[in-house]
Amino acid sequence: MKALLDILGEELKRAFRDAGYDDGRVGVTISNRPDLCEYQCNGAMALAKEAHKAPLEIAGEVISRLEGSQYFEKAECVKPGFINLNISASYLASYISEESRDERYGVGNMHKDRVIVDYGGPNVAKPLHIGHLRAAIIGEAVKRLSKYVGNDTSGDIHMGDWGLQIGLIIAEMKERGMDRMPTLDELSEIYPAASAKSKEDEEFKDKAMEITYELQHGNEGYLSIWRHIMDISVADLKENYDKLNVSFEIWKGESDADPYIADMVDRMKKDGYAYESQGALVVDVCEESDTKEIPPCMILKSDGAALYTTTDLATLVQREEDYKPDSVIYVVDKRQDMHFLQVFRAAKKCGIVPEETALEFLGFGTMNGKDGKPFKTRSGGVMRLQELIDDVYERCLERMRENGAEMSEEELRDTAGKIGLAAIKYGDLSNEARKDYIFDIDKFTSFEGNTGPYILYTIVRIKSILRKYAENGGKDGTRILPAANPSEKDLMMTLTGFAPMIEGAWRDLAPHRICAYIYQVANDFNKFYHETRIISEEDKDRQGSWISLLILTKGILETCIDILGFDAPEMM
Repeated sequence: MKALLDILGEELKRAFRDAGYDDGRVGVTISNRPDLCEYQCNGAMALAKEAHKAPLEIAGEVISRLEGSQYFEKAECVKPGFINLNISASYLASYISEESRDERYGVGNMHKDRVIVDYGGPNVAKPLHIGHLRAAIIGEAVKRLSKYVGNDTSGDIHMGDWGLQIGLIIAEMKERGMDRMPTLDELSEIYPAASAKSKEDEEFKDKAMEITYELQHGNEGYLSIWRHIMDISVADLKENYDKLNVSFEIWKGESDADPYIADMVDRMKKDGYAYESQGALVVDVCEESDTKEIPPCMILKSDGAALYTTTDLATLVQREEDYKPDSVIYVVDKRQDMHFLQVFRAAKKCGIVPEETALEFLGFGTMNGKDGKPFKTRSGGVMRLQELIDDVYERCLERMRENGAEMSEEELRDTAGKIGLAAIKYGDLSNEARKDYIFDIDKFTSFEGNTGPYILYTIVRIKSILRKYAENGGKDGTRILPAANPSEKDLMMTLTGFAPMIEGAWRDLAPHRICAYIYQVANDFNKFYHETRIISEEDKDRQGSWISLLILTKGILETCIDILGFDAPEMM
């Protein structure tokens, strides 16, 4: 189905044509003065100069062509030539009825691309910390959004599993005389110790680098340790990501890209793109239009070692071979902007991906504490992701007990888990990805205001009304009548914006728009709910209409939170 704004815009274009004017610059927008009108058209202002007429005169002629229109109950012109519009309540009801019958609420499967979303990026052999939170949450939402608009989409975790950290672990194991495979808990202690030692002990670091080289060139003993580390690390990663309702269709890492590096480098040299500079192998990626210096993309260091740019380019070689994606989206810390600019340009210049393949970088900001600095534990260390999840869960459990939630202990804990996940994800996603934000547990776990728990509470309230209606013998499927009051009309109008909002959120990779939208839906619904006696309404047609409107509201809210990566409990 067409977006409501497009339908109203076509009606205004018709009126302009009927009045003898060009309709090329005519459109309808939501009013920026809702106290005056619901929609507005500024087309008369744009045409005044070429028509040699006052905008108000043009607007008046157009208004006369809108008399009797099924779409508007008010159409008036005001100085200096604005056209103010209010939609017809009967047409709005018919549009909402059609939307309620569409299982996708007006969102067509117009996108058919093959999309890979690269997010996660954890290093193996160490637990997830809060630095991994934003990549996981934003990446999962972008992946789900891509799937919802119709793309064939896969998420790739792209693990750091082939670098110096493995050499450091093996070197530390050797120094400790370990003759058995380490446990995950031991790895969690071994890696930080080895990393700290390498910064102070040059000889130890050299040993780790030598081990890394031998590992990457087939040393079977080291490969055996690496396989063990991978097995226990992947199992732990899956368990932890599952707690965030985050999943990946592709479980590959830097090790999977390694076999592609040699051939890729040879082709770069053969085709004349890669050359030596101060011993390193580089590719120039600067362009004439650049307003700042863009350094060459380094492919190999002077000692022949690969870098992140090397493995990222080799991963693109692999993805092109395995999936031939139309688009690859990277959800990574925004401080990696220059790195990905270099990688993308090198990939296109060297023919690693076709020119038409979209390579997009969605850089995210930092999650900070109330002091405005990167979020830390109370002791000042880097917080494990599990610790953050536990803290939020306990706060939600505490709030539910304070509110006197009437449910069993098992139900209470299960519900607190869902609310906690909503608090974390909505708290993050409601902020524009590229911006830093303050992680405030007290605010994010509140049942009031622009929070995940407030959105869930609204859905649970609707579920409760629908249960009571069903218990009283009510039946679904009643057509939606014209709005009985302004708050009902406001809710209807907001619901019509679902499909355009989804399209815009996907076009701009902006999950925060989904949060802003459902917050508006929740506010409009709660205002309507407080002004309307739904269950006690004696007019069964009117009551049935309201129930149908609630079913639509619930469906849209649940669709949105599913894209964001959480779901609603039955009770709160």
